[in-house]
Amino acid sequence: MYRKSKVCFASSSGGHLEELSRLSSLVQDGDFVFTEKSDFNTLQWCRKVTYVTQINRKELLFIPKLIGLFLKSFFWLIKEKPDIIVSTGALVTCPISLLGKLMRKKIIYIESFARVDNASLTGKLFYKIADVFIVQWEELLKIYPKAIYGGGIF
Repeated sequence: MYRKSKVCFASSSGGHLEELSRLSSLVQDGDFVFTEKSDFNTLQWCRKVTYVTQINRKELLFIPKLIGLFLKSFFWLIKEKPDIIVSTGALVTCPISLLGKLMRKKIIYIESFARVDNASLTGKLFYKIADVFIVQWEELLKIYPKAIYGGGIF
């Protein structure tokens, strides 16, 4: 019997989430979004959303928040059991994606549209772990030679 893959769409808030929303036509029942809570979170393209606290690597409580994010990500992965994690970055998506990789989930990363000729910090990390790495600008193939050029999401 055929079973549809369950997908976790993961991104930070703002532009990363806006890019991810461009994939809304791919969302099916059972899929969910994993993102940061922010002032403008109104997601109407996915029924199931998990919000986590925003995180910034320069803040004083970064390490405790990161540990908490790893824990929440771990328990969420156990509960929801996605087959695939699709991410547009940034930092908030690293724990769920790293843990997902350890749990043998497929990782698909889409480098930010804003990255035309240089790599993002998140992109550098995901390039090493992603099963599929997609860039939106051909110029980035020089930096990520094993990437797939997918064109712009917008």
